[in-house]
Amino acid sequence: MGHDMKILVVDDEQLVRWFLDRALKKGGHEVITASSAGEALEKLRTGRFDLLFMDLRMPEVSGTELIKQLGSLPYTLRVIVCSAYITADLEADFMRSGICILKKPFKLDELNRALEGCLEPR
Repeated sequence: MGHDMKILVVDDEQLVRWFLDRALKKGGHEVITASSAGEALEKLRTGRFDLLFMDLRMPEVSGTELIKQLGSLPYTLRVIVCSAYITADLEADFMRSGICILKKPFKLDELNRALEGCLEPR
């Protein structure tokens, strides 16, 4: 897969963060993790990322709220939403916005396919 990226992984489940951290680092990427949308926003505002890998259902601020906040960033980044709770309507909205989807639970090859699909030039 193309260039090495700086990826922010946001999930309130530690196991998911750990798995993604290991899998993405193995792919040669720089990975930073956050356990909440609030923490993620802080990191997105102070750093610069190529890709945001995020859960939808999180305590406090939801993933959909986080997506709305992305417009205020001074740069654009690609987004992969990783969730077990994606309705057909939500999926259509995400695809229109250029957001990629990875349904939980997923395997490593599905993760790699989602990454490749998300990085194809639009």
